[in-house]
Amino acid sequence: MKPRDPEASETQQTAGTSPAPHDEGGHSIGSRTPPAPNPDPKTFGAATASAELPPGGEFTTRGNRRWTVVPGTSGPVGGPDRVTYTVEVEDGITLVGGPEGFASDVSTIVADPRGWIGDGQHGFQRVDSGKPDLRIRLTSQMTTREVCGFSIPFEGSCVNGTNITINIARWVRGAVSFQGALVEYKQYVVSHEVGHGLGYDHKPCQENGALAPVMMQQSWGVSNDYLAALGTDRVSADGKVCKPNAWPYPAGH
Repeated sequence: MKPRDPEASETQQTAGTSPAPHDEGGHSIGSRTPPAPNPDPKTFGAATASAELPPGGEFTTRGNRRWTVVPGTSGPVGGPDRVTYTVEVEDGITLVGGPEGFASDVSTIVADPRGWIGDGQHGFQRVDSGKPDLRIRLTSQMTTREVCGFSIPFEGSCVNGTNITINIARWVRGAVSFQGALVEYKQYVVSHEVGHGLGYDHKPCQENGALAPVMMQQSWGVSNDYLAALGTDRVSADGKVCKPNAWPYPAGH
């Protein structure tokens, strides 16, 4: 289990004044060499097109760097390795469905048998007070860049310690790789970032044409060549392309 955040209050927490830069998965990028353009211009162009934010609805560009816990709790779901979590929304965010809608989506995703509870060991319980193990936070676009870093200049989400930052730009627009399937993208981004919160690292596409591992950086693409061109970690250009996938344990696979 990750160490709990000693500075978190029951209802609000402000962002640190000098957040350490991290990539989409929360990995430190302070010493990373900036990604160089891929020598094949066609590949690099396709990679950036895959990573761009799709068109869609409006979203809050900047909140005020404070998060409020959405009231509500749930009973435990899943296995004995139970993780408590809060659902939080950055103050100043405007969202269709409001904070309660976001909280409902998150709670439904973590309780899905295709999610991390599918192994029979991981378990979750939503709380709205005390010191949770994880804080799942819907965060404005610019605050996300400040918290997560923006070395690879495409919208992402991240994990820093016990804080899971979900980028509202992606929550509203999704990703090119999901081809407009916004519900499935939301399932993916929660599953992916919670996976980091549980300690799992990134994975590349394992088998050409198969479902992508949920820990693949699917916000930016499902092609290993594309992710390698962007300079993401744990990926080598090998020609493998996967299908988008939202779950650690997808039904029927």
